[in-house]
Amino acid sequence: MDKFLIEGGQPLTGPAEVSGSKNAALPIMAAVLASDGPLELTAVPDLDDVHSLLGLLGTLGVHAEFPAENQLKLVVETTRPHVADYDLVRRMRASICVLGPLLARRGRACVSLPGGCNIGHRPIDLHLKGLAALGADIRVQQGYVVAEAERLRGNSVFLGGPFGSTVTGTCNIMTAAALAEGRTVIEAAACEPEVVDLGDCLNQMGARIQGLGTPRIEIEGVERLGAARHRVIPDRIEAATLLIAAAITGGQIDISPVRPDHLVAVCEILEQTGMRIEQLATETVSAPGQVTWRATAPDVIAPTSFTALPYPGVPTDIQAQLMALLCLADGISVVTDKVFPDRFLHAAELARLGARITRDGPTAMIHGVERLSGANVMAGDLRASAALVLAALAASGTSTVRRIYHLDRGYQRLDGKLNRLGADVIRTGDSRGPSPPHWDTGTTARPDHSGHRVAGGQGKNPRSRSS
Repeated sequence: MDKFLIEGGQPLTGPAEVSGSKNAALPIMAAVLASDGPLELTAVPDLDDVHSLLGLLGTLGVHAEFPAENQLKLVVETTRPHVADYDLVRRMRASICVLGPLLARRGRACVSLPGGCNIGHRPIDLHLKGLAALGADIRVQQGYVVAEAERLRGNSVFLGGPFGSTVTGTCNIMTAAALAEGRTVIEAAACEPEVVDLGDCLNQMGARIQGLGTPRIEIEGVERLGAARHRVIPDRIEAATLLIAAAITGGQIDISPVRPDHLVAVCEILEQTGMRIEQLATETVSAPGQVTWRATAPDVIAPTSFTALPYPGVPTDIQAQLMALLCLADGISVVTDKVFPDRFLHAAELARLGARITRDGPTAMIHGVERLSGANVMAGDLRASAALVLAALAASGTSTVRRIYHLDRGYQRLDGKLNRLGADVIRTGDSRGPSPPHWDTGTTARPDHSGHRVAGGQGKNPRSRSS
């Protein structure tokens, strides 16, 4: 199983490219199941999760082509399959996004209950409640969700939950409602940019969706969805991770493309720590809203406090990385996660590097230390792995970060990007572990007749306050 060997203490400098958003690409890819025409996507990140979903879509009759790096063309060749098997769905939670489009287009869906990162209890009851409100007959048996409906009917759907709205649930209901008869209103809809990006793509397919980016989404059902071409938005979580990489190593990184409107809350917290973020380049006609930022680390990291909340708040997906930064702050910081209150697996591993963190329920108190020291650590989930890599980059000496297969699920070759900025990260492992993902351009993948997919240096630590 692959691991990273990281020699810390090097300030990161230079340009860094942000890949397309994983959390936007996956539900958009799943939406092809609801369409009659091809879906052509650009800026698709080359990730394990993307390839896992392609494998699942292949079993559901979808033919995939890869015209060029980070480009993807999807075409539904048969609408007969309706079973999303456990062996594929268990790999990632986002696989549940096939439920809505599969049901809406084929009238029946049998989808295994999803897997994913161990970050706390994440039921799909709101997904099922929403689809039932649209007229689906739903039951759970032997670990599968079985949903049936000749045609869904528009209705009012409330998606609020105890920890806010559901992003994947909003994606599922919105895609299903696009083909429902009549008008659907989603109340307490998720406002995340990834939901907006899916809605924009569905509208290009012929859907009639209004209110994207607000808690109230209105959808007028249509008879069919057709072909579309769409560019996936930049990954705001990767952009934020790179911003923190500059701050925690005492460096300066030029990051592009970024959407400033997607990162307002994160920038507010980083600026409270003393970081400087300035815009270098404006948007272009080909990429409206996307700019280049220069991120410059503070001389001394100031402590701050924040609460992870649904968008437009600080994302729970960046909570761990910000905590890594605050481990080196000159004072005490407080971090609360109200989206996933149990998402603190990284705290104990950061302590192995010398961090001082105490936890009380959904809140952690971080007592900043002068320096971190290299150690052996183990990632427990995707964002925790990023936090441990960031901390290791700032630590003195060598760190080993294990279970980086989590990282490959959500960051496109992050080790290569960091090394181009001056980091010293070596990927090593044995032949039994997964290899980093690779976009095999010029190839295709299609389902076979059984429905299974077949494939045609060490330096002075700049973050020590005594330096």
